[in-house]
Amino acid sequence: MLPVSLDLKVEADDLRGLLSELGPEDWERRTPFNDWSVADVVGHLHYFDKVSLLSLESEEDFDAEARWIFGTMMGQDASGRATATRERLGNPGPAELLEAWHATCLEMCERLGESDPKRRLRWFGPDMGLQMFTTARYMETWAHGHDVYDLLGRERSYRDAIENIAVIGIKTFGWTFVNRKREVPGPPPHVRLEAPSGATWEWNEPSETSLVSGQASEFCHVVTQGRNVADTGLKVVGEVAEAWMAIAQCFAGGPADPPAAGTRG
Repeated sequence: MLPVSLDLKVEADDLRGLLSELGPEDWERRTPFNDWSVADVVGHLHYFDKVSLLSLESEEDFDAEARWIFGTMMGQDASGRATATRERLGNPGPAELLEAWHATCLEMCERLGESDPKRRLRWFGPDMGLQMFTTARYMETWAHGHDVYDLLGRERSYRDAIENIAVIGIKTFGWTFVNRKREVPGPPPHVRLEAPSGATWEWNEPSETSLVSGQASEFCHVVTQGRNVADTGLKVVGEVAEAWMAIAQCFAGGPADPPAAGTRG
């Protein structure tokens, strides 16, 4: 099995456990992400897990669903996209949505984990290698799961599996600027992070004048835009590092801004 597919399964099981504690009325409570409800967040995860299975099964079916996405969802605001997604799923109730999402996610984990590691899969933009595709689904599940943790005010335990997200954050340094039609301001800063286990993870050329350092969990929250860097304890040194951390975006799609300072975390 592809290791990250096992990480994704653990993440899905953890989130299911948290969601199973909620009452039906809690599913319409608003999370700090785009004012989406819990049902909107889980519906988003469920829908794109289903689309991921289409990518695994049939390029023709994936392309047909992509046409619906670009024809119906794109151009709408966040509320409109969430509503369209829930309608596309048939507006399931909380219990049905929870079980459908979890079952689909586990099926996706198994299918991805057993696929040819050299396989490339269709997505929105360039095709993605199997490892990166699976890592992206892990990142989405982890990041949107935290929307629920934030809503409930729950502390979260972190695992070293979040290195998957840190790696995406590192790899999308240049893309963060290109996606905004900005010049990449210079070489990527040195990144030195403390893993949940206490291990040290490092990337890029060593430097103390162009540097991002601190807790890996906080770095992952910044690159997934669950936190404004100002609300973390990350040490950010140098103009390039500051420019990057202000807009870091490790997920696909048009430019998105992090939450305003003081609003999350």
